[in-house]
Amino acid sequence: MDNSFTDRHWQSADGLTLHFREYGSAGDRPPVICLHGLTRNTRDFEDLAPHIAKQGWHVLVPSMRGRGDSDYAEESDSYQVGTYTLDLLALLDAEKIDSFVSIGTSMGGLMTLALAALQPGRIAGALLNDIGPVLETAGLDAIKSYIGQGRSFPTWMHAARALEEVHGAAFPGFGTEDWIAMAKRTLTLCNNGRIAFDYDMKIAEPIMAADEAAVPPDLWPAFDVLAAKPLALLRGELSQLLSAQAFEEMRRRAPEAIAATVPQVGHAPTLDEPEARTVVDELLARCA
Repeated sequence: MDNSFTDRHWQSADGLTLHFREYGSAGDRPPVICLHGLTRNTRDFEDLAPHIAKQGWHVLVPSMRGRGDSDYAEESDSYQVGTYTLDLLALLDAEKIDSFVSIGTSMGGLMTLALAALQPGRIAGALLNDIGPVLETAGLDAIKSYIGQGRSFPTWMHAARALEEVHGAAFPGFGTEDWIAMAKRTLTLCNNGRIAFDYDMKIAEPIMAADEAAVPPDLWPAFDVLAAKPLALLRGELSQLLSAQAFEEMRRRAPEAIAATVPQVGHAPTLDEPEARTVVDELLARCA
């Protein structure tokens, strides 16, 4: 498979230079944009993006501000879904994209929901990967337990073992090579020779400062907008963030959606699993 891509950049409204990978070239169909999770970056889709591009789709994979090769923000209060969504809109405008198919993992799915509320016409179809309008406290607490700690490691094996310590329950089927692969997607080799997480540690600050007693926004209206479009819903069987009950309610409210549960995986499926690839391909067939 041709895994080649072009590194490109766009500008945020507040002057940051943000990075994206481009696979394939523009055609008659809307492009596919893959949106990563909270602590991740473009490398999360380094296998999925060429798989999609091979089918003739134009694929863009951005790293949101504070991740990967995108600039870090000076103020941590811009690290929130609303700002990421505005950054995404800036990318759409820069690339003259009227509408696109969104593949959103975790935070990327929340961005998709936010965009559905702001500019629903920009979304031609969507996949929500282990995310929905209702998030479980246990999953949020798990994220708070590891985000922003700034650890670094001497070797990729040490990094892989550290990931396994934190995420082992979510990926019980992973072997050593799987953890090393995840480490190389999630961490980066620094100038000092240490291996560190490839994101700005300050992205944790708004999450840690959030008022736990605050009423969360009602995302069901945005979900209902997506339910009227080609839609795919994916959940990890072991997910602590998206409950089976919330997933069933999503399926009830979107009866035409493609839906699947990835067995023996927690938050979040990598989208390289066979069950996930089938869902992606079915969604793209509906959007073609």
